[in-house]
Amino acid sequence: MGEHVIKLPDVGEGVAEAELVEWHVKVGDLVREDTVLAAVMTDKATVEIPSPVDGEILWLGAEIGDTVAIGSPIVRLKVAGEGNVKAVAEAAPEVKAPAEPVEAKPAPAPDTPKAAPKPAEGPKIAAAPKATRPVSVSGAPRAEGEKPLASPAVRLRAKEAGIDLRQVTGSGPAGRISHEDIDAFVARGPQVARATGLARKDGVEDIKVVGLRRKIAEKMSLAKSRIPHITYVEEIDVTALEELRATLNKEKRGDRPKLTLLPFLMRAMAKAIADQPNLNALFDDDAGIIHQHEGIHIGIAAQTPAGLVVPVVKHAEARDLWDCATEVNRLADAAKAGTASREELSGSTITITSLGAMGGVATTPVINYPEVAIVGVNKIMVRPVWDGTQFIPRKMMNLSSSFDHRVIDGWVAAVFVQRIKALLETPALIFVD
Repeated sequence: MGEHVIKLPDVGEGVAEAELVEWHVKVGDLVREDTVLAAVMTDKATVEIPSPVDGEILWLGAEIGDTVAIGSPIVRLKVAGEGNVKAVAEAAPEVKAPAEPVEAKPAPAPDTPKAAPKPAEGPKIAAAPKATRPVSVSGAPRAEGEKPLASPAVRLRAKEAGIDLRQVTGSGPAGRISHEDIDAFVARGPQVARATGLARKDGVEDIKVVGLRRKIAEKMSLAKSRIPHITYVEEIDVTALEELRATLNKEKRGDRPKLTLLPFLMRAMAKAIADQPNLNALFDDDAGIIHQHEGIHIGIAAQTPAGLVVPVVKHAEARDLWDCATEVNRLADAAKAGTASREELSGSTITITSLGAMGGVATTPVINYPEVAIVGVNKIMVRPVWDGTQFIPRKMMNLSSSFDHRVIDGWVAAVFVQRIKALLETPALIFVD
C-alpha cells in the first residue's frame, strides 16, 4: 500500500488561488477514480475537484472557507501500489508537512480520549429535563452548560425550593444571583410562561461567511467604499408597453420565447447608450482611466439558491427583442442550476437589477464595480394618473438607477434615464432604427 497526494489543480487561466467551499468526502471514506472530492470557487464560478485514483481518504488539507493556492496539497489517499508521495516529496519538499497529520488522524479513532467527550455530553442533555422539572420557565438566561454564580446560602435556598438556578437571572456582578433575584423569580412564577407561551431565547449561531456569499460581500464592500453613488428614480408609464408585450406573447411563433419586461429594457438601454456611450464603461480608478466599450454587455443580476450572481448578455447591441429574451432565459437557467461558466459570469459593461414582483416602490442599487451605471427595475403597479381632466388607472413602474458620480454627472444620468423613459412609454420607438 502507498499514499497519493492530490494538489489543487489549475482551475482557470490566471487564477493563483481558490476558496474551498465544500467537501464531498471525509477522512476514512473510500473513493473511486473520478469521485468528486471537493468544490472550490474562483470569482463566481464553482469548480469540482475529482479524485484521479481509487483509495481511502487519510487527510484533508483545508477547511471550508480557506483560500488555497494552486498546487497546494488538499487530499491524501491510501492507495494500492506505491502511490506518489515519494515523487511529490522530491519535487516539492513542502508536501511532507501533511505527513504528520496523516499519521495522527487515523490514530485517534481507536483512542478513547478523543471519543470520551461524546459520552460526556449525553448525561448533560439527559439531565436537563430532570433539573428543570420543579419549575417551568420561559427560557434559560444563560448559555447551556454555563454554571450560575451564587453563594452557598442562595444555592441551599434554591435547592429546597426546587428552583433551577440556571433559569434565574442574576443582578449582581458577572450575573451573580442574590436572594432578591430568587424572590423576583418566585414572584414572577412559572405560570407566566405557561400562560403566554413565550420563551426567552439567548442562543447565538455563528455562521462563517464563505463561498459565493463571501464573494458578494467583498464585491459590495469594494463598490460602496470606492464609488460615490448617485441614485436617480423616475416614474414610467408602462401601460402601452404591457399591452404590446401581451399582444406579442399571444401571437408569438413557437420558436420564440415568452417576452418579459427585460428584453424591452435591454433594447431601450442599447438605443440610449448609442447616444451616451460614456454610460457603457468601466472605470479603472487606480490608473485614472475610463474604458469606454463599443460592445454593450449587459449583466443581469439574478438571485440563485447560492446567492446573487450576474450572468452577462454579450453584445446586446446586436440582438433583437427575442434574441435578448432567449439569451436571458438561457443564462438564468444556467445560473440557477449552478452550471454558468466563468465566461458567462464576467465581462459586463452595465448592469440591470430587478426583484420582479417584489421590486418595491424604489431601491438604491449598488453599482457592479468597476462599471459606472446600474439600472434597477421596480414592480409595476396600477396607480391613478391625472390626464388633465380626470384620474385614470395606468400601469406605472419606477426605474431606480445608480451612477458613479466621479465620472457621471447628475445631468448626464438624468438624460440617460429620460431617454429610456421615452422609449418604454412609446415602445414603437424601440423598433425604429
